[in-house]
This record gives sequence, C-alpha cells and structure tokens, in this order.
Amino acid sequence: SVLFAVVSVVLVCFMQERGALGFERHYHVTDPFIRRLGLEAELQGHSGCVNCLEWNEKGDLLASGSDDQHTIVWDPLHHKKLLSMHTGHTANIFSVKFLPHSGDRILITGAADSKVHVHDLTVKETIHMFGDHTNRVKRIATAPMWPNTFWSAAEDGLIRQYDLRENSKRSEVLIDLTEYCGQLVEAKCLTVNPQDNNYLAVGASGPFVRLYDIRMIHNHRKSMKQSPSAGVHTFCDRQKPLPDGAAQYYVAGHLPVKLPDYNNRLRVLVATYVTFSPDGTELLVNMGGEQVYLFDLTYKQRPYTFLLPKKCHASGEVQNGKTSTNGVSNGIHLHSNGFRLSEGRAHVSPQVELPPYLERIKQQANEAFACQLWTQAIQLYSKAVQKAPNNAMLYGNRAAAYMKRKWDGDHYDALRDCLKAISLNPCHLKAHFRLARCLFELKYVAEALECLDDFKGKFPEQAHSSACDALDRDINAALFSKSDNAEDKKGGGPIRLRATGRKDSISEDEMVLRERSYDYKFRYCGHCNTTTDIKEANFFGSNAQYIVSGSDDGSFFIWEKETTNLVRVLQGDESIVNCLQPHPSYCFLATSGIDPVVRLWNPRPESETLNGRVVVDMEGASQANQRRMNADPLEVMLLNMGYRITGLTSGGAGGSDDEDSSEGQVQCRPS
Repeated sequence: SVLFAVVSVVLVCFMQERGALGFERHYHVTDPFIRRLGLEAELQGHSGCVNCLEWNEKGDLLASGSDDQHTIVWDPLHHKKLLSMHTGHTANIFSVKFLPHSGDRILITGAADSKVHVHDLTVKETIHMFGDHTNRVKRIATAPMWPNTFWSAAEDGLIRQYDLRENSKRSEVLIDLTEYCGQLVEAKCLTVNPQDNNYLAVGASGPFVRLYDIRMIHNHRKSMKQSPSAGVHTFCDRQKPLPDGAAQYYVAGHLPVKLPDYNNRLRVLVATYVTFSPDGTELLVNMGGEQVYLFDLTYKQRPYTFLLPKKCHASGEVQNGKTSTNGVSNGIHLHSNGFRLSEGRAHVSPQVELPPYLERIKQQANEAFACQLWTQAIQLYSKAVQKAPNNAMLYGNRAAAYMKRKWDGDHYDALRDCLKAISLNPCHLKAHFRLARCLFELKYVAEALECLDDFKGKFPEQAHSSACDALDRDINAALFSKSDNAEDKKGGGPIRLRATGRKDSISEDEMVLRERSYDYKFRYCGHCNTTTDIKEANFFGSNAQYIVSGSDDGSFFIWEKETTNLVRVLQGDESIVNCLQPHPSYCFLATSGIDPVVRLWNPRPESETLNGRVVVDMEGASQANQRRMNADPLEVMLLNMGYRITGLTSGGAGGSDDEDSSEGQVQCRPS
C-alpha cells in the first residue's frame, strides 16, 4: 500500500508537471504579451554581421554565426557567452544548426566559402569538413527522425544530404534544381517538416517554393540501382531525376505573370526563408522582392489566375450582399485553373445579418474607407471576416479597400475576395464589377473584357454607367496598344511557364510541376525584403498564432496569423533585421542583422518606462517599405549608404497611377 501511494504521488506530480508544461506552451505567446514585447538584452561578442541564430531543443542554449567566421553558444536566459570558436570557414557563416540527439554537442555550419563544417563543441574542434558544393551554402536543415543526417542548400542549385554514420568525407545530391531550371538557379533555403520528417521544403530563385518527399526520392534511387538496366542511362532517365508525385510546388498566384515586369525593373524574386508551422500543416515563405506568404498544405487551392467568365442570364435581386427577394443566379465552381462563372442557375440563400458587434466593426471599416485609410479599413474588414467567414458583403468591401490601396499583390487579394463574395452571393453587383477591374489591373485584358461583358449582361442597368464606360475604355486601349500586345495573356497558361532563355531555360518536367502549383492562404504586408537574401519569417507561439519577419528598414514586424493584421513593429537593428528565432517554450525572441549583436526580446513589466524601440506609426513604416520595394535599386543602395532619396520619402506606394476618378460608386464605395 505504501508503494502504491508513492507511485500515485509520483504519477500525480508527473501529470501536474506535464499539464503545467502543456499550459505554459499553449499560452506562452498571447496578445497582451505581444503588445508588451520589448528589448531585454543585447549579447555582445561578434565582430561582424550576425547572419544566423538557432535554439537548442530545450531552449537553454542559443547558437549564432557571423561574418567574423566564429560561432558563439550563449546562455540567453542569463545573457552569458558560454563558448566561442573559429569554425574554420574562410567567409561569412550563413547557417548554424544543432544536430538532433547529440546532446547539444554537435554543431553544423554552412558558409559563403561553399563549405559545410561539423563541430564538436565539447572540445571546440571541427571534426568534419565537406567541400562538395561549388557556391555559397545558404542553409542547413536537420530532422529529429534522422539523428545523424542533415541537408544543405547552396547557390549551385543543389540540395545535398549528409549521413555522418556512412561517410564522413562526402555527401550525396538529393535534389539538383539545375536539371529543372537551368544552370543559373540558386537554392537559398530549406526546412524539414517537424511532424513528418520525410517532407523537405526548398526555396530558390523565382517565386515557386518546392515541397519534396525524401522517402519517395530515396526509394526511386534504390529501385533504379536494382533495375537490370540500371547501368544504361537513357534520355528519359535524365529527364526524370525525381519520381512522379515526389514534388509539389506552391506559388502566390499573381507572381508568375508579374515576373516580366519585375525583371524589367531589376526586382528579383527569391524565397529567402521557408519554415513549417509547429503542427506541420502550413508552410511560411518570406519571398524576397515581395511579401510573406502562408500556404495551407491540407486544404490546397489552385491559383485564381485564369478566370474565364461565361455569360449568365439571371435576375439580379440579390446585390452587394443584401437580399431584397428570393433571387436566383448563376453559381460558381472551381475548375483546374481557378473559378469559372457557370451558366446554371442556383438558389441564393438570404444573407445572414451581422451580429451587432460585427456590424459596428463593419461601420468602423466603412468610416476608415471614407477617410481613405485603406489599411485600417482592410484590417477592420479582416477582423470581421474572421468572425463571419460566410458574409459576402465583408469580402466585397475588403476587395474595394485593397483596390484603392494598391500595394503589391493587393489587386490579386481583391480578385480572391471578389470571387469569394460571388461564391457566397452570385448576384453581388459590386463584386462582379470589381472582378473585371482586378483582371484588368492584373493585365488579364481579354479576360477582363469578357468579365465586363458578363457584368453588363447580368446587370443591364449598369451597362452604361460611368464606371463601366471608364473600364471599357481602359480595356480597349490596352487591347489595341502595341506595347501591351506582347504581354497579353489571351490563351492563359503559357505565361506562367515562360523562361527567359539562355542557361535558365526550364525543362518540360518543371513546366508540369509549375502548372500544378497551389496558391497561398494568407499574405502579410508591411516589411521590406529586397536587400539581403537571408531574411527570415517565422511562426511565433506554440499554436503559430503570430507571424514575425525582419525588414530592410531595421525593424521587425509581427502580424496576427488568422487576420493578417499588423499588431507590432519594433526597431531591431540599426540597418536590417535578418534573423528572428522564437524560443521553443517561452514568449522570448532572438533577433540579429547587420549589427554585430544578438538582441533578446520578451514581454516587459507594465511598470517599465516607455519602450523606445516601438515603432508607433506602423502604417507609415509599412507605406515607406512599399515605396522602398518599388524604388530603383540604385536609389535603395544610396539610401542604405545614408543618402536621402526624395522618391523614397514621399509620394504614393505601389508605383501605379490612381484609378479614374470618374469610376462610379459601383466600384468605389463599400456596402
């Protein structure tokens, strides 16, 4: 009985401790904590830019790598330097990782000297040196299920796999991107799914992010070796380096068609960081030259890029999210390339009225819209959409705000909102019209004309409105413009497959994979990522409630994941914040950048004086970053050198002209 009592007490204590840990990890990042986040300490020790940070699994050690070719292991909770060693690299260190199940004894580094080094921290020695890459090594990835294995991504376009048990001198090529994208492709980042270590995500040159099944690749290689014809290499073998189904691509739907424009402006698209959510169901990408995107790996959706509306003939009794009678109209169904307006008739259920507190939020959003506070309106509509995801009016209104703000990607988000509004209410008048305008702004001119014709047929009373006439003139001018003929996307698909020739021509396999890409779920705006190609974005919180990203303006940005609303901006560096690594268990964040220090952030006491690193004008910072992203690269370089450039400190964001003021209320005013 005494033994039973002791066991019972131990079990109860264990369950209490486990429950306390679970509670701690569940609630360690909350909104009040985020709003009190401030600088706790600066860790001094490096003499160059700090390019990479890595927590150990327990969260009691933090490793950093720098341009000074040293790695430092810190006790961040006590702000102490525990160990500093020269890594043997001869150039900047870009990645540092603890090897799983090594007792935090083994540390891996990758650097600009094209080398990967493995270090034993207990003796401060480099025990393995790999020189298989031929260009800068940008990222190292590890996985708990593969305790002696790790991977590297380098600018030679290769993903290499290392197994310390089998061979301490060589590595094998797991993925060769040059076989798909030509000799100029560069791999920039990679990460392994924390819940299923068989899946590896890779970011590289261009807007596409790739997800690979490692197990399928290995099984394919084994079967090739065991095949009787394994020694005979045919043309087909070289064209199929990966088995069918081993790769899945993801891309923000509007980016492939914007590539020619970006290239003309010397604006480079490249994935600078990829990471999975803690539960492995989402993939976050910091897209250099653009925004931060979140992809849902469970509920996938095709890009809404190739919309071909069909004529519909139905009454328009349900308009702009409001129902006057039992109207019926065409339905919308998803096909391989996006939404298509079908010719069938579907019953439209009356729009459910918003509860009073959401109605107040909507009215606040409408007031912000009327005051031309576009971002504030978008954030309020987004807050309401999260609580009422089936309300067509909210999507339609948010689309209008996106179209007026005109930041990069706003017209595509507006197009998505219009399609959502029409799917919920096929007779939403304003959503139909805004859809045509979005297609035009996205340079789908022929599709915009067809969509506008569809709108006129469905809503004949609006056919000769000032808004319709203005859009009609714009479309016809574009159709007959010689400068636009080369970029006219009539015929759809091939535009997203075009290569620019030379050594970067893409293979047929790559074309197929790109055509099968999936679109993003959420987009996060406000930061700027154009100057460095190691800028990170991460999930913050055990439930990934927040998104954090560094920025070229020396700040880091924090968004609510589900609403995409910006909630906090903090000054994290004198120049650029590149690295943000959240603690695995606490509301504790480590950041670094151009400054030779590591900064630690946590919720500050309410009694503490005002935090001088808080950027109060988040909207102003976001607008400045939009201007910076659309500026001439030379101007940005001069700005980074300390020169004031007028075009970057005043004027509108997004680099596009204002919409024709004659376009009537059918488009502009929210419902």
